[in-house]
Amino acid sequence: MDDPILLQPAARANGAGVAQDGIMGVKVPCMITTFERVPLAVVLIGGLALAAGPGAAAAQTCPEPASLTAGLTLPMAAVRYLADDALDGRLAGSAGEQCAGDYIAREFARMGLRPGGEHDTFFQAVPLASAINPHAPAGTGRNVIAILDGADDRLTHEWVVVGAHYDHLGEGAPGSLAPGERAIHNGADDNASGVAAILWTAETLARGPRPARTIVFVAFTGEESGLLGSAHYVAHPASGGDPMVAMINLDMVGRLGAGPLIVYGVGTAEEWTSLVEPAAARAGVAVATRTEGYGPSDHTSFYLKDVPVLHFFTNTHGDYHKPSDDWPKIDTAGLSRVAAMVADVTAAVASTRPALTLRRGAGEPPRPASEPGQGYGAWLGSVPDFTPVDRGVKLSGVTVGSPGATAGLRAGDVVLAIGTHEVTDLQAMTDALRAHKAGDVVDVRVLRGDEMVTLRVTLGDRSTR
Repeated sequence: MDDPILLQPAARANGAGVAQDGIMGVKVPCMITTFERVPLAVVLIGGLALAAGPGAAAAQTCPEPASLTAGLTLPMAAVRYLADDALDGRLAGSAGEQCAGDYIAREFARMGLRPGGEHDTFFQAVPLASAINPHAPAGTGRNVIAILDGADDRLTHEWVVVGAHYDHLGEGAPGSLAPGERAIHNGADDNASGVAAILWTAETLARGPRPARTIVFVAFTGEESGLLGSAHYVAHPASGGDPMVAMINLDMVGRLGAGPLIVYGVGTAEEWTSLVEPAAARAGVAVATRTEGYGPSDHTSFYLKDVPVLHFFTNTHGDYHKPSDDWPKIDTAGLSRVAAMVADVTAAVASTRPALTLRRGAGEPPRPASEPGQGYGAWLGSVPDFTPVDRGVKLSGVTVGSPGATAGLRAGDVVLAIGTHEVTDLQAMTDALRAHKAGDVVDVRVLRGDEMVTLRVTLGDRSTR
C-alpha cells in the first residue's frame, strides 16, 4: 500500500511511499472450460521466455519457482515466491520486479488466460518517471495483464477489472518505516498477498463456468511510487473503448487474524453491499465496510474515471513497510478465506444484470498540491489504523525516531487535534499537517484509552522522508 499523501489524479504527489500521518489526497496508505489458447509464441521462446515483454529491466537469473514453493499451493505459493530475498524487494522497474512479473505471467499462462498486454504478451510498459514525484524510480515498469473472456455475447464487451500491485520498496526506498536501515523489504503482505489472492481468483474462475462479462486481471507496477501503473492502465486499458463496469482491488490482505476485513468502496455502486455481505458470510469473513471510493491504493485511479470500485484490506500492522514484512507472518487460512470471498464477489459482479449503478461522490476526491514537490505539510510519523472509529484517527503505529515517537505518541492513540486543528478523520489530519511546516512546535491531543493526553511535538521535514 502506498502513502496516502496528496496524490494527483495520475500519481502521488510525494515519493515518501509510506502510509503515515493520514496524509490523504488520493492516497495514506471458485469444471474446466474451453479457452482461446495463449499464442504459442508468447509461451514458447526457448522454453518459456515471458520476460521479453516491453519495458523489461536488465536481465537477471530469477529463482526457479519449484525451488521455493515445493509443497505449497495458491495462494501461499505465490506469496512465498514473490516475497523471497532473491527478488530484492521488487522495486518498480528493477530486475527483482521483472522476476516477479515473469512469475505472475507464467501463472496466468498456466491457467489458460489470454494475454492482455502489448504485442500479444502479458506485459504493458509503464514509464516510471514522474514530474510530481521526484522519488519515483527511473526507467520503465510493467503491468502484467491477463484476460478471461466473457461467455455471454451480449455482455462480453463489458469488463470487470481485478487488480493488485506487485511492486514494493526494494532495499528501503523512500517510504520505509525502518529509517536508516538498508535491508531487503520483501513486502509479503504489501502486496504479495494481494497478488496471490488475484491469482487464486483467476484460477478459480478459469476452472469454473465462465461469467457473462469479461474479467481482466492486472498486477500493477509503480503503486508505491504513486499509483503509476494503475493510472497508466486506466489511460490505456486492455478493454480499449469498451466499458469497465467495476474494479476490485486487493492491497494488504494477508493479516486477517480475528479481522475484520475492511472493504472500501461500497458507496460507489448501489448494489455493492448486496454482493459483499452474502459473499463474506459464505467465506466466513467478518467485514467492516466503508463507503469511500478514494484511498491509498490503485482503486482510486478507477474511481476517478467513474468506475465503481471495491478495495479489500486487512489493516496495517507493526511490520508495514519494514524488512520484517515476511511470508511466514501471513495468515494462510485468512488469506484463503479472503481470496474465496473475492472470487465470489467477482463472479457475481461479472454476471449481474444489469451492470452496477454508479454512485459518484463516495468520499472526498484528490487534493493536488499547488506545486510539484511542495505543499505536503510537516511530518509527524504516525501510521493510521483504518478500522473505523467514532472520531479522530486511530494509530496502528508510530515510526521509530519520528517526531511523534520522540514526543511519546503510541500505537493505539486516537489523534483528536493537531495544534488548533481538530482531527475528525484522515482528511482533516492531512489538512492539519499541511497547515504546518517543519520545525513548528504544536500540541497534539490524543485519546489514550479513557485518558485525554496532550503531547508537545516538534514537527519534522516530510521532504526528507
